[in-house]
Formats: sequence, C-alpha cells, structure tokens
Amino acid sequence: MMTEKIHEECGVFGLFSPERADLASQTYYGLYSLQHRGQESAGIAICDDGVITYHKDTGLVADVFTKPVLETMPHGNMAVGHVRYSTTGGNDRRNCQPIVVNHQKGRMAIAHNGNLSNAAKLRSELELSGAIFHTTSDTEIIAYIITRMRLKLSSIEDAVSAAMDVIEGAYSLVIMSPTKLIAARDPHGFRPLCYGKLPGGEYVIASESCAVTAIGGEFIRDLEPGEILVFSRDGITQRREHCGKKPRKACIFEYIYFARPDSYIDGVSVHSARLRAGEILAEKCPADADVVIGVPDSGLDAALGFSQASGIPYGIGLIKNKYIGRTFIAPEQKNRSDKVMIKLSALRETVQGKRIVLVDDSIVRGTTSKRIVSLLREAGAKEIHFRVSAPPFLHPCYYGTDIDSCENLIACHHTTEETAALIGADSLGYLPVSELHRLIGSEGFCDACFSGEYPTEIPEFQHKDKFEIKISDR
Repeated sequence: MMTEKIHEECGVFGLFSPERADLASQTYYGLYSLQHRGQESAGIAICDDGVITYHKDTGLVADVFTKPVLETMPHGNMAVGHVRYSTTGGNDRRNCQPIVVNHQKGRMAIAHNGNLSNAAKLRSELELSGAIFHTTSDTEIIAYIITRMRLKLSSIEDAVSAAMDVIEGAYSLVIMSPTKLIAARDPHGFRPLCYGKLPGGEYVIASESCAVTAIGGEFIRDLEPGEILVFSRDGITQRREHCGKKPRKACIFEYIYFARPDSYIDGVSVHSARLRAGEILAEKCPADADVVIGVPDSGLDAALGFSQASGIPYGIGLIKNKYIGRTFIAPEQKNRSDKVMIKLSALRETVQGKRIVLVDDSIVRGTTSKRIVSLLREAGAKEIHFRVSAPPFLHPCYYGTDIDSCENLIACHHTTEETAALIGADSLGYLPVSELHRLIGSEGFCDACFSGEYPTEIPEFQHKDKFEIKISDR
C-alpha cells in the first residue's frame, strides 16, 4: 500500500581508485548523502584484486554500517554502494543491494536505481529457461541478463550494452567486475546518474551530484541517456551506441521532491527548479495572505519561491522532528494521521491569527495534508490556502516512483474543491501540468504520473510486489 508521501526509489554509488584504499569509509559517506533516496536497506561491495567482499542489511546506513562492520571491510580499488526503497519486491534482507553473483567468467556486483517496465515478462522468460531467482526485485533480472550476455561476449561492457537492448524502463546502474567499474543510464534518462573525481585520483559515480561533493569530489558531468562509462586501469571508456535512440524523459518529480536541493541534475539546479515551482504557483494560484510557510523539507524551497513572487512574507510555521526519517511509516492507516504530530509541530508565533499560504510538494491520500491543516488551525491560523508544487497524481508510475495504484489517490476521486474541503483548507491550488516545462527549461521529462502519457509500453501485471505473489494467486 502506498504511504501518504510518495517514496524515493534508490541511490547508487561507485568508486574506482588507481591505488588500493579504504573505499568502504568513502562509500559510507557517499551513501549517507544519498540516504534521502532510500531508507529501507543499505549495502557496500568492495573489490580487492578481483575478490569481491560485501555487507548489506535492512536499515539506515548508520545502522547497517557500524564502526565494527566498517573496520572489517577490506581495502580495495573498487566499490559499489546502494540505499534502497522497494519499488519492485518487498522490504527484506534478500532484496538488499548490491547483488553479487558468481558466474563462469568471474564475479559481478550490481546496484540499480529505477524500475523495469518489462520486468514481469523478462522474469517469466528467464524462469521458463531454467533461471532460479533468490530475490523478488527486478535488479536480479538485470543481473541475470548481463551474466548470460557475458558468457557469449568478450567483455563485461559488451554484455551491459547487449542487456540494454532487452531491458526497458528506468535504470541507472553501477556494475563492478573483477577489473572494471561500469556506469550505465537508460536511453530515456529517467533516473539521474553522474560522475566526478576526488583529489586523490579516484573516480566517483553517484545518483546525485551532492554525493560527489559530500566526499570532497569535483563534479564532472551527468551521464547522457543511454551512455555507458567504463572505468579501468586503462582510463575511462565511453560507449554511446544507445545514446539518442529514444527521447529524453527525466523524471520531473526528481526536481519537485526526490533529489536533494543542493544537487544538479542534467545541468539544472534542483533548488532553482523548486523556487520556480513556487513562483509559478504564486502566478497561477494566487492567494491573499499574511505569511507563506512550507512543509519541511521539500516544500520549503517552493514556499520561498511563492513568497518572493507574491511579495507575501516567508515564515517558519512548521517544525520538523529531525530524528524521524523521511520514510517514517505507522503500520496501520488509522495511526498515520496521529504520527504526523510526532514528525511536525506548528509554530504558534508565526501562524496565530494569520492568513496562511501553506506549500507542500504533493498530496497523495490527503491524510497527512488534513492533519497538517488541523495542526495549523489548532495553532490559531485564521485561513489556510494550500498550494502544491506538483500537479495532482492521477496515474500509476512504472519507472521507480511508488505510485502503483489509483485506488488511494485522492485526486482520482475528488475535484480540487472537494479535496480542499476534505483536508480542511480554505482553498487549494496545484501546479498546472502545462507549466512543468518551466521548472527545468525544457520538454525532456516524464510526467506520466500526472498526465498519463507513458514513454514506454504499459506492463500487464502492475503491482509493485508482483514477484511476492505466488503464480497460483495470479
């Protein structure tokens, strides 16, 4: 079941060092800076002269990689790291990444951010050919296909390229063989992937630029959609045979919510994109108010943009408990609204007797939105005008965002006016779909969860836990 907030997908990280070094600690810090992308599990694999050692488990990075664990990790010249939120497959230890496989031509570790739109079809074909799966994630499907291609081809990068002819959907990959580290981004460029360089000569691959700079690296550039980069002792090799074959379709929600504000994706500042979202909201959905406040954390930038464009003062009206993660979930729906009080509290000095513009990044069920409005009412807010820096969610996503059903999307069943009444707001305004291009200055993005216009074929079997369900139950 979807939670009230849309979840991230995953974060991937990789390091290639010309010399043997303590890459586990550097990868740890890199994953820490990507923790916002996945908080269900974490893992690191280290390659030391062809021998791959790994550790992974469910939990946050700091919980999985305690000091004693890090001290047992070997030094090496390559590393792959991963933080996960489960968009395909359940949240248990078997689905933690990186996935490490043994095959006739060596070992391979793979970390994946995204979601394959043809995963069910590929898995069925592999199972019918004798493949036995140990996980329920689509990452193992990618690992199987690359391994099978590697048995027929002369190099791991040739195998990755051949696999990209077969797999469809969203995938940003970091792959480690005994001698090479490979980064690959799907031809649509759904999910971000970039690389940089450390002062010591190490190369860094990461889902977001913030992870490169967090460990003292210099950001070089994003991978192009369809691009493959191979890092080895011979240097960097670029493969572009998949580039330009499909239209660019970067996930627009990366800019609205997923990515950290200090990241740049495909040359666009995430912080600036969110400021523009707030400015557009002020233009398209104005309100007479005394103060603009944002819902921490991803609503703050858009609230600032709304304030700057409207001239209404910006204020801090909600305080977030910083010891509760982004994916904090109560186990039952009836408890979820109560738990908002643990995450957020209202600052009475800002809101009492005031007409409020409240800016958030999205509304899913409306449960959390309703509770936030109630918190502000209890703190004395006179009026509350809710503004959302995204269009209403109306369609499932098949590319790594946790929207796999329309059943619980409030916008699928209620008009804007009805939703405003349900959450207790005096008015409600969404960012228009037609204005999304203004966030990043181009049309090269995917907005299928808002518009229903999908860049790939829609899969028949759509549930995110499709591989958890027994065949007899289908």
